Order: sequence, then C-alpha cells, then structure tokens
Amino acid sequence: RSSDGGLKRMCRQSGVLSEDLSEMLAAGTKEIHEKAENTQFVKDFLKGRIRKELFKLGAVALYYTYTALEEEIERNKDHPHFAALYFPTELHRHEALARDLEYFYGPEWKSHTSCSKATQNYVDRIHQVGQEDPVLLVAHAYTRYMGDLSGGQVLKKVAQRALKLPATGEGLEFYQFDAIHSAKEFKQLYRSRMNELELDMETKKRLVDEAVKAFLFNIEVFEELEEIGKTIQEDVLDAGMPVHGAMGGDISKCPYYAAKMATSGGTAYICQLAMAALRHPTGQVLFATWFAALAGLAAWYLM
Repeated sequence: RSSDGGLKRMCRQSGVLSEDLSEMLAAGTKEIHEKAENTQFVKDFLKGRIRKELFKLGAVALYYTYTALEEEIERNKDHPHFAALYFPTELHRHEALARDLEYFYGPEWKSHTSCSKATQNYVDRIHQVGQEDPVLLVAHAYTRYMGDLSGGQVLKKVAQRALKLPATGEGLEFYQFDAIHSAKEFKQLYRSRMNELELDMETKKRLVDEAVKAFLFNIEVFEELEEIGKTIQEDVLDAGMPVHGAMGGDISKCPYYAAKMATSGGTAYICQLAMAALRHPTGQVLFATWFAALAGLAAWYLM
C-alpha cells in the first residue's frame, strides 16, 4: 500500500514533485508497471511467440472489462468526483469491441465466449468500486482510456496490414475513436479535468492504490492467458521484434517503449515497426492487439 512518504520518494525519483493527480499516478505505479512488463506472458508476447486463439481470447477479456467499466460510469456520470470525466461518445469501447468480436467469431459470438476467472475478478472489482466508492472509478477509467489513445493507434495500422483487414476498420474498431480529432489534445484535456477534481490528498493516495490494483488485475489476466496458451494445440508463431539500437530502447525489454516512441512521433520507429509487420504478418498482429492493450495500461505513465 502506498504511503505519503513512499509517494513523495517515488515522485522525487521520477523527477516529479507535484500534487497533480495525473503525476501522482505516474510516479505511484512505476513499480507495478515494471512488474507487468516482466511477466512471462508479456515477454513471450513481445517476441511474437503466441498462439492465435489467445488473440481472440484477449479481445473477449477486454469486452467484459469495458462493459463493466462503462456500466459503472453510466451509473455515476453525475457523481461530483467523476462527472467532469464523462465522455461516452468520445471514449466508450464496449460496443466497438462487440463489433470486433462479431467480426472474428460471427453473429453468434456471445454463445462462443465467456468471461474468464481472472477477467471476472477484474469485473467484480470495477462493479464494487462503482457501487461502493465511485471516486475510485477515476483510476480505472484513466488507466484504460488514456492508453487506448496512445500506443494502440500505431499498432492498429500494423494489425490491419498483417491480417489484411478492410481499410474501413472492421475487426479493429476498438482502436478507432471517431469523435476525437486530436488524441494528444484530448488527453491533455482529460488530464486537466482530472487534476481539477476537488480531492484531498488522502483520496489521491487511494486513487494511486486503485491504479496499482488495476495493474494487478491485468497481470492476472496475462498470467491466465499464458496458462491457457499451454493447452492450445497450435503452432507457436515466432515474430520477434527488433532491438532499437540507436534509439536507445529494446521492445523485448520494455513493453511500454513502443507506446512511448509511437506517441513521440518517431518516424524511424514507425518504419521499423512496419517492416517487422511485413516480415511476420500473422505473428505481428497477435503481438499488436494484446500489446496495445498492455501499453494502454501504462501509457499515462509515459505520456
């Protein structure tokens, strides 16, 4: 559990000493971010060693997670500690995910999918927060949506090319935010709104703790997928990503590095990622989809 002294120490180590909630979240989740990036599932995934079925199961997990989150957001849209962050048209994802699942599973997709145990734990926590302590929804909403607007946008293009999906976006609607014209400006607005919430320091500390819990729930989902992968009788796809040499980053070491480089607008990075996709199309799309989800969890740490 984060203490006041611990938060200040992490802020100093990160070069941040602020009472802004967004900066406190970034500093306070640094340790769990590193733990998430070092799970075996994530490391294998970043090497492109993953089974195709896990791609679809990952989308299912996201569907149940966002359905729960958006149900609770609707329940609390007028709550004084959340109302300023209510952007359903711009942000909500569960309907887009439903269309993606229909694309991959067919019109009867609901009969072919179910909520896994690890995902259910995450869903249960979101519902508990929404019903008992709505201010904590801020942590869940921010960690999810801000990341969706970050690294996932570049990776969407990689997935589209690799799977030869329609240029109109079918199958990857999760990453398409039609009502947001500038992701960068919207993220700045969202952080500003969040920092302006009238919260005392104790509540901000509780929000940091809740963001850490969100990482832990996602780690559980990754570990569950890793175990499921051991039982799937498919050929393992091997589409490892290249080291970034002069760019100073190795994707195989940090799953959030790609999101950071993507949002920085590095042309060399984008070209390199595209080349990797062309070399390993199927493996790359599997990497792109779940990596984008993972990058989404920590993009606000990097942005």
